[in-house]
Amino acid sequence: MASVWAKSFVNLPVLSVFFLLLLCLPPGGGQKKKENMLSEKVDQMMEWSSRRSVVRMNGDKFRRFVKAPPRNYSVIVMFTALQPQRQCSVCRQANEEYQVLANSWRYSSAFSNKLFFTVVDYDEGADVFQQLNMNSAPTFMHFPAKGKPKRADTFDLQRIGFASEQLAKWIADRTDVQIRVFRPPNYSGTIALALLVSLVGGLLYLRRNNLEFIYNKTGWAMAALCVVFAMTSGQMWNHIRGPPYAHKNPQNGQVSYIHGSSQAQFVAESHIILLLNAAITMGMVLLNEAATSKGDVGKRRIICLVGLGLVVFFFSFLLSIFRSKYHGYPYSFLIK
Repeated sequence: MASVWAKSFVNLPVLSVFFLLLLCLPPGGGQKKKENMLSEKVDQMMEWSSRRSVVRMNGDKFRRFVKAPPRNYSVIVMFTALQPQRQCSVCRQANEEYQVLANSWRYSSAFSNKLFFTVVDYDEGADVFQQLNMNSAPTFMHFPAKGKPKRADTFDLQRIGFASEQLAKWIADRTDVQIRVFRPPNYSGTIALALLVSLVGGLLYLRRNNLEFIYNKTGWAMAALCVVFAMTSGQMWNHIRGPPYAHKNPQNGQVSYIHGSSQAQFVAESHIILLLNAAITMGMVLLNEAATSKGDVGKRRIICLVGLGLVVFFFSFLLSIFRSKYHGYPYSFLIK
């Protein structure tokens, strides 16, 4: 027993020296390896961004550079389906806005390695869609530098639209990175306005000896109605928010032309509303014509019935659309 204790006391200095050496050694190689890996990832992302403002990624690249740690940069990912066979017109429109935003960031003076723009196409990364339980495209997500994405890190495309300015505002909220959107010059509006002015000016010149048509009440009424139909159908909202024309479900291929929420709409929906309002107005005009004209009674009766049919049917259709968007609205007429 004494010999065992003696051996222990003999080994004490050796153990002390061993622990002292451990304390004096530099930090473990694991930390250094982590730093080297992070540096390699940042350098690779910067190299890709120098070639293209939006970095294309497949499943392996996504898992390595977006999902896997270490990472000290934020990543904006657009999940989309751009291949022609997918027939996703909304994806192409959203991609154009996304490219404008990414180029604005890439060529701005504030550009840094703290934020990168990437894209995952369904045909190049179907496993990523499955991993994230994603069943619609396009979808924009923010992957923060630390932690997992939260609910607010998914862009509300259906409610806000996909305009570059709206995306930039969302990114500023999630990353504190301010991006000023620079759009390439578009002269189509100016050219169209110049052509319209030239056309009107030429028409007035040709009819300079007979300008009575300017005082035509019917013509001005039709022009006023066109403006009213455009404004009441939501064309200005479309111009500001830039919503998609329609939505196609990638799972079953079903196309939706009416948005299910009262906070948003599709472009096709505004066209439908415009036509319904025009049909109802035509019905009211026919009813007024039947009541005020002094023609044949039988003809006036037919005009009255046609006008009444237009008002009743198309107003019922309009009310059913209103009911489908404002859930819980209790009233309906003919069409539910």
